[in-house]
Amino acid sequence: MPSPVAKAVVESAVSGVGGGYPSDLTDEQGALVEPLLPPARVGPKGGRREKHPRRRIMDAIFYVVRTGCAWRQLPKDFAPWPTVYWYFSWWHDDSTVERIHDALCGQVREADGRDAEPSAGLIDSQSVRTADTVPAATGGFDAGKKVKGRKRFIVTDTLGLLLAVHVVAASVQDRDGAKRPLLWTRLDHPGARKVWADQGFTGRLVEWVTQILGRDLEIARKAADQRGFQVQPKRWAVERPFAWLTAHRRLARDYETSPAYSETMIRWAMIGVMVRRLTRGRPATRPGPRSLSRTEAHRVNRGAAEGLWLTS
Repeated sequence: MPSPVAKAVVESAVSGVGGGYPSDLTDEQGALVEPLLPPARVGPKGGRREKHPRRRIMDAIFYVVRTGCAWRQLPKDFAPWPTVYWYFSWWHDDSTVERIHDALCGQVREADGRDAEPSAGLIDSQSVRTADTVPAATGGFDAGKKVKGRKRFIVTDTLGLLLAVHVVAASVQDRDGAKRPLLWTRLDHPGARKVWADQGFTGRLVEWVTQILGRDLEIARKAADQRGFQVQPKRWAVERPFAWLTAHRRLARDYETSPAYSETMIRWAMIGVMVRRLTRGRPATRPGPRSLSRTEAHRVNRGAAEGLWLTS
């Protein structure tokens, strides 16, 4: 017979109140996302209530995105994995994930003192390896970066927020794969009239953007006398989102059978980034070096001395 305390902990986890994983949404974060979800599916005469709270479904999706586990390996305190995957597919098919992402993107920009719609953007690509679950027909080999897998094209604003994402085979050249995300940016964000790119996008793409899209694609080139690594003006803002994305283990490589599902996984990761930014209330900080206490310093010195004694 479980104790009352254990029973309360299990009920709170199942009900979505104060979840137990770092990837779970807080109450404040859930209040930002839940109103953007579609209404429950019911028949013409009503229907049975949804068995599992939407909050716990989203927590399960964020758990997969953050930890990189397989759907079948979801912990048992979430809804059954087929149920979670069904919601993931449903919200992908009806563009719910895109609507949530775009709504939060506007809120983050306004919270930062910007207009909801961006006036400029940046484009870049990233080649990632694929898992054995990815069909060979959707992958390729990037000869420049020596990567066999898929290539992610992203267009961001100057804050690093996602405006468009497109996943293709890694064998696709930058100047060819960039056309579709640039077109989507032109249609979804007509106010973005200028886009910066690196030297991999030079050539006929610049003319295509000018003539077909009526936008300005500017190539940010390195200084002729540059030696070693230097942060490039305007370019760093699009490199940072790749670091945000690959911090999610599901995106460290591509596991999805469909490139469209890969794009949805990227949007879920960015949704998590944005809700944390909206509810944090302060700039993000990383913990610096921590000074050792006397006990810890003594333990380290003793371990080093024992190691020297063993190797002597």
